[in-house]
Amino acid sequence: MEELTIAKNKKWSSTSSSILIIGVTSNLGFEVAKASLHASHPTFCLVRSSCFSDPHKSQKIQLLSDSGAVILQGSLHDEKSLVEALKQVNVVICTVNSKQVLDQKPLISAIKKVGCIERFIPSEFGSDPDRMHISNMDQGFYSRKSEIRRLVEVEGIPHTYISCNFFMSYLLPSLVQPGLKVPPRDKVTIFGDGTVKGVFMNERDVAAFTISTVDDPRTLNKVLYLRPPGNVLSMNELVESWECKIGKQLEKTYVTEEDLLKKIKETPYPDNMEMVFIYAGFVKGFQTCFDVEASGGVEGTSLYPYLKYTTISMYLDTLL
Repeated sequence: MEELTIAKNKKWSSTSSSILIIGVTSNLGFEVAKASLHASHPTFCLVRSSCFSDPHKSQKIQLLSDSGAVILQGSLHDEKSLVEALKQVNVVICTVNSKQVLDQKPLISAIKKVGCIERFIPSEFGSDPDRMHISNMDQGFYSRKSEIRRLVEVEGIPHTYISCNFFMSYLLPSLVQPGLKVPPRDKVTIFGDGTVKGVFMNERDVAAFTISTVDDPRTLNKVLYLRPPGNVLSMNELVESWECKIGKQLEKTYVTEEDLLKKIKETPYPDNMEMVFIYAGFVKGFQTCFDVEASGGVEGTSLYPYLKYTTISMYLDTLL
């Protein structure tokens, strides 16, 4: 477990929003909590009782506590603990995993009940679910997130949605090769014609951008998209970058959209999900086929040019 770089009991800013983070034992949630503390926000973490008996999770909780976070015991299914936690803050960030997305419904009800939350950032942190038109191939992965969006909007809850596209820890370690854990050094499969661009973000950077939005009126009731220069690449560009780093040309096989769809259909769920995400990102281009400004959203690196981030090239260097 890495050490936090935040001073113990660092003084909170009196002008920063107080933040409740749900899901701090996840990789992203832990990074969001660290970023919140680093930015001097009063930081509260709602943690299930079962997490304290898990050595890995309890260590994360202890590190956050030692760095000044207030640890609150509760869960999304315990209205009393939710309401008590919400009354102490004015911003809520939820980072539960995709299987728990609909578990945010009681949270939305509790936010509506307490009436003091000035901004809610629900658990999305991927491709924009309203733009993923993949004909139900994803077993409801994106439609569940869209369902939460509509509920937030119907209830009139101030919000920001974070659309960071792919995490670098997913697909990129294999150079977008389903089933592999490390990048290839001889042969590579390219899906579609290889020219469609996808986006990758480091989770720590996503956390920093997320925390930057909480007191920013420019992101209120908006989608924050992350498309940093250097992190938007096609498969052809990605492979070329890797070839330059290893000093070797790879043998390339191109898989057509039709053949990929056939393979997705033939492969049982959930084993086909990597291919579903590749189809959406690198064949259909749903992450980059629209103009952010025209969509009514905002782009993170334009709003916060001072935030440094890990580029794809930098990440690939760690795989050599």
